[in-house]
Formats: sequence, structure tokens, C-alpha cells
Amino acid sequence: MDADGEPVLLDRQDRALWDHAQIEEGCGLIADALRQGPPGPYAVQAAIAALHGEASSGATTDWPQIAALYDVLYSLRRTPVVALNRAVAVAMAFGPTHGLAEMAGLDASLREYHLYHASRADLLRRVGQPDAAADAYRAALRCVTNDSERRFLRRQLEQVLDGRGAGAAQTDGPQRPEIA
Repeated sequence: MDADGEPVLLDRQDRALWDHAQIEEGCGLIADALRQGPPGPYAVQAAIAALHGEASSGATTDWPQIAALYDVLYSLRRTPVVALNRAVAVAMAFGPTHGLAEMAGLDASLREYHLYHASRADLLRRVGQPDAAADAYRAALRCVTNDSERRFLRRQLEQVLDGRGAGAAQTDGPQRPEIA
């Protein structure tokens, strides 16, 4: 969140402001925990957080490794939200079309979850489908309950409708994280 309480996307965060001593301590703790035996779901989640914390920027985040860890987490916790997070990691690692394919079938269980619709909207925008992206942002707006997230989603929708979001179409390869 910024000073005004607005969400700041991961790739736009100033990582110099992060508490690197705590990140280093946490990474050491997770490394110790992983040496103790098969990881449980919390250890896997901590390993995912450690990869984010260790990256010097959004562009240097090890998205393929994060996607692989989400595979492990999904084997331990087969929930729709874990499947969605895995799909986002796949999109970041291998491109938005791959992420969209991973999201197929999640609508029934995540129909009321705004981050599902917002994530899907961002990927649709990236593949050059602004009308579908706008529809997905509208669905996210119908579900969101947090005012700052609502303002963020409205801005994203306005950008798509203004045509600013459509020009960023990319169909393959690693992507900048844009998911809120």
C-alpha cells in the first residue's frame, strides 16, 4: 500500500524500502525448515515468499521456481485459490496464454472472488483481448469489498477502455507481474 492506502503492485514496489535483515532471517529459517524433512504447506508458502524477497526486482523474480513450488503446494492443499495463484505464477513464468489456460475451469469455484476476475482481466489485456479484459474487470468490481482495491480496479478498467491497456499485448515469454 502507498501513503494514500492504494495497492502497489509487486513489480512497482521500491524494494530498497523492504526490511532486508528480516528477509535474510526469514530465508535462513525456511532453508533450515526445508532441511528437516518433507515440507508442509506453510513451509512451501514461506519458500515462495522467500523467492519474492530474495529477488532484487520484479524482473529478476524466479517465476519458474515459484510455479514449481505452487505445484507442490497444490499437491498439499488442493484449493481453488492455490490453483489461481499457481496460474498467475505460470503466467509470469511462461506467458499470459499459459496462465489463462491454467485458469480455465476455476470460474465456478471462484466466481465471487475479485482477485480471480482481476487476474484474468490482466492476462486478457496482455494477450490483446481488451473487451474480455473489461468484462473481467467489471466482474471483479462486482465482487470487491475493499475501497482501495475498488479504486485500483476502476483505474485498470478505465485504462483498458481508453485503449491504453490493449497495446501491451504479449502472448508468450516471461511477463512483468501486474496482478494485484
